[in-house]
Amino acid sequence: MKKILVTGALGQIGSELVGKLRNLYGTEGVIATDILKRTSSEVASGPYEALDVTNGLAMFDIANKYGVDTIIHLAALLSATSEEKPVQAWQLNIGGLMNALEVSRSLGCQLFTPSSIAAFGPTTTKDHTPQETIQRPNSMYGVSKVAGELLCDYYYHKFGLDTRGLRFPGLISYVTLPGGGTTDYVVEMYIQAVARGKYTSYLSPGTFLDMMYMPDALDAIISIMEADGSKLKHRNAFNVSAMSIDPEMLAEAIRKHIPAFKVDYKPDPLRQAIADSWPNAIDSSASIEQWGFQVNYDLDQMTVEMLSHLAVKGN
Repeated sequence: MKKILVTGALGQIGSELVGKLRNLYGTEGVIATDILKRTSSEVASGPYEALDVTNGLAMFDIANKYGVDTIIHLAALLSATSEEKPVQAWQLNIGGLMNALEVSRSLGCQLFTPSSIAAFGPTTTKDHTPQETIQRPNSMYGVSKVAGELLCDYYYHKFGLDTRGLRFPGLISYVTLPGGGTTDYVVEMYIQAVARGKYTSYLSPGTFLDMMYMPDALDAIISIMEADGSKLKHRNAFNVSAMSIDPEMLAEAIRKHIPAFKVDYKPDPLRQAIADSWPNAIDSSASIEQWGFQVNYDLDQMTVEMLSHLAVKGN
């Protein structure tokens, strides 16, 4: 990666990834784009362009203008929002990806796009979910992620396009607020623990889902993009996870620092149904074997970081 275009740069991943990429590859080497014209201070520290990713010509013009060799395509609607707006989700998640693939093919770029544990469904093996298994999701977000994985595989086999991706679990960050994902309860619980000392969870206790702290997710993106492509048996996309937790485990981790913290439960039917269709814990061994995937944060380490940073922000 020498000249990198990032779409969805103001989103949860992009708002932190852009700064990390600029530290590694140079400020002028990372072009941030998003549909919004406003920018964060981090993203505005270097080149920024307003871009609607459903406009393929505009994406091509920006990529061509800056001479990019890598596209990191992050623009998408997340799980709960996609269920509320399924047509918009398909148009953005798949239409935007098709444009990113075509621009990459035209300019000979390497392409990364994230998939998700949402690509699995209720008939998938729940525990130790393998890299290759049944993928029959029953959410629009999941359907778009499976379609995206297949499209990226198609462009790799048909055109030799260097496509790469990761099936992300819930990503946890103190930098950006939750944005319509089913796993957002984790960030919300941390925020409310610091602000109010109590939280009402929209997922039931015993709802186990994979999670990862954002710094580990950013490292994983860079590692997979820098990996030797000849060693990648799978490309779109690799299972990655740091931990499998439920709301009670998270609450207990928080109580080690805020003993009086209280949690009650009022399950939201939409998000509970989505969570129930996903695996309890996925198997990341293919990522470890093929490109050296590793994480630095477990639940307790993540909790210390989240609570300390949120306490500072609250002040």
